Amino acid sequence: MKNYRDDFPILSRTVYGHPLVYLDNAATTQKPRCVVEAISDEYYSVNANVHRGVHYLSQQATDLHEAARETVRQFIGARSVAEIVFTRGTTESINLLATSYGEAFLHEGDEILVSAMEHHSNIVPWQLLRERKGISIKVIPITDSGEIMLDEYESLFTPRTRLVCVAHVSNVLGTVNPVGEMARIAHAHGAHIFVDAAQSVPHMPVDVATMDCDFMAFSGHKVYGPTGVGVLFGRESLLEKMPPYQGGGEMIARVSFERTTYERLPYKFEAGTPDYVGTHALAVALDYVSKIGMEYIARHEAELTLYAMHRLGQIEGMAIYGTTPNKCGVVAFNVGNIHHLDLGTLLDRLGIAVRTGHHCAQPLMARYGVEGMARASFALYTTTEEIDALAEGIEKVAKMF
Repeated sequence: MKNYRDDFPILSRTVYGHPLVYLDNAATTQKPRCVVEAISDEYYSVNANVHRGVHYLSQQATDLHEAARETVRQFIGARSVAEIVFTRGTTESINLLATSYGEAFLHEGDEILVSAMEHHSNIVPWQLLRERKGISIKVIPITDSGEIMLDEYESLFTPRTRLVCVAHVSNVLGTVNPVGEMARIAHAHGAHIFVDAAQSVPHMPVDVATMDCDFMAFSGHKVYGPTGVGVLFGRESLLEKMPPYQGGGEMIARVSFERTTYERLPYKFEAGTPDYVGTHALAVALDYVSKIGMEYIARHEAELTLYAMHRLGQIEGMAIYGTTPNKCGVVAFNVGNIHHLDLGTLLDRLGIAVRTGHHCAQPLMARYGVEGMARASFALYTTTEEIDALAEGIEKVAKMF
């Protein structure tokens, strides 16, 4: 593997006198130099508000912003830029979908299916919608190894089922869900499907046409891009029927005190000044991983995951959650009677950054009967040496208990 670590200056720093071992990539990835430079370059040389400006800088900034939309379209295989809505991230994308789709398509007594492994951002917005509209939420069960139970999934459908909401990859278990098959089943029952791709877009090729999903979302900061920018993909035919999520500038065609008409897609859903610097930096990040090759990144991280499962599995008292072979870039675990927060704190003193807690997945913690877990998550710059350092760090901490 080519050493891409040189593209990420932060990886060369030390923490408490130890070389940084950054294994918290599911929370956010580090940023390559080209992304940070793109942000500073635009602020220094192109900064101007986008759309409607007739002056040179505004037109140049607009061109970069809309070129970013095309980059995203190509990256996820969407048919049209009209299907690419820029948001602040996956969470806002889901809230937009719950509010706008809920208004257009859902009525009291309608049903949504949500898997047992979902992030809170793919649970709470639907609960808020339930309070507003009286819909029902059904939970798709999972096996002890962390796989969707497809037979049980299909049995949950009724004539009132309208939408399936499922993560492509679990942020805790690393499970890669069969979203294509789940979409086929949903469509056979006349339902739509939303895929939370926040944990898959950074790690593998993602194509909305292949998945046959109706909606999909991801966040820029998890795919080596900036924070505060994300994407909602939606089928154009569905987005056309959905009302605006927010009102204000950018999303209007004409305003009077009597009546307002809305802009065409995707601008109908993009009220206010967009993070046009962030969208350009996101495009630079997507170009960066595209140049490396998503297939290459997927193979590298699959090898790391297998290595980590084997190496960590040898530690006495180790409990690993999510043991399906179809797994991507994440290992969640507890060790003996060590509290996960103590484990994370002591590993940090060795320069090893892991995430601890419920990982915004409290229902999943309840499914496994624990309050929380430690989680190591990988990226294109992660090495087997870092996994060895993690294992040695855990063994060192375990001796203290």
